[in-house]
Amino acid sequence: MKRREFFRGTALASAGLFFFRNDLIAGKPEMPERLAHKILSCNIRVALPVDDAKGLGWDARKKLCRRVIQRQNPDIICLQEVLKIQDADMREFFPGYVSFGFQGPDMDRFSEGYHGIAKNTILFSKRRYELVSEGCFWLSETPHIAGSMSWGTARARHANWVRLKDRRTQKEFRVVNIHLDHISEAAREAQMKMIVEESAQYQTDFPQILAGDFNTGFNSPVLQQAVGAGWNDSYSSVHGDSDPGFTYHAFKGEEYDGKNKGRIDFILTRGKAKTLGAQVIRDNENGFFPSDHYFISADIILK
Repeated sequence: MKRREFFRGTALASAGLFFFRNDLIAGKPEMPERLAHKILSCNIRVALPVDDAKGLGWDARKKLCRRVIQRQNPDIICLQEVLKIQDADMREFFPGYVSFGFQGPDMDRFSEGYHGIAKNTILFSKRRYELVSEGCFWLSETPHIAGSMSWGTARARHANWVRLKDRRTQKEFRVVNIHLDHISEAAREAQMKMIVEESAQYQTDFPQILAGDFNTGFNSPVLQQAVGAGWNDSYSSVHGDSDPGFTYHAFKGEEYDGKNKGRIDFILTRGKAKTLGAQVIRDNENGFFPSDHYFISADIILK
């Protein structure tokens, strides 16, 4: 290479580096994928003695549950069917997260099984988010009475929520975690009506995320009630009418042949929130699953 050409190339390279550094200094916007919030919804199956006898108890599953979740590198984890011992394990497994949903006194008169109460805890990254506010309401005609039940629901159901500020962008949004009744469709409709009405107090463009085990399919009146109120299904937003199949599988994975053939676990969005990706997580180790549900995920950006 001639000397003049060499110096010319060096100058151009230096200029390129200068402009690259100036781009960083100027604070050009990051790629959307880097700003997306990775949301997981995970029904981890409540810790029951009957499962221990089958080799499917929480002690046998909890480390696999941790590994499956960790591989997703989530920002926010919405859990369902969480007893106190499971909450303690999840706090230990994910020390970089705040866990909301088990604070306060135990108000259920029962001490075992689902009557723990199996709560819907929300874990969020301490590093990425600042907690703005938090709350809980019970899905009944007396929402401030813990453990209260209405509309023929088989068990007391509730909604936990957190309002977070993204430290990177300073944008605020809200996450609501639910588990609707597993027996009564009428109860599920009434519970969803209550959730829809409660969320409507926020501005229509305020970003909200609703995650959980809905115990019913997408075409049911329960889900369509939410869709009619402006909520969008994250999976459908990305994949259209493509059917990913069931999310409950009774620990059998693809061999499941029960009645629940469709999705019953969902992540919905409302307001200025766009879904970039969504999937059903079917991770297992040699046919052994972390739960009787597949976990689901959504990558969501605040517009």
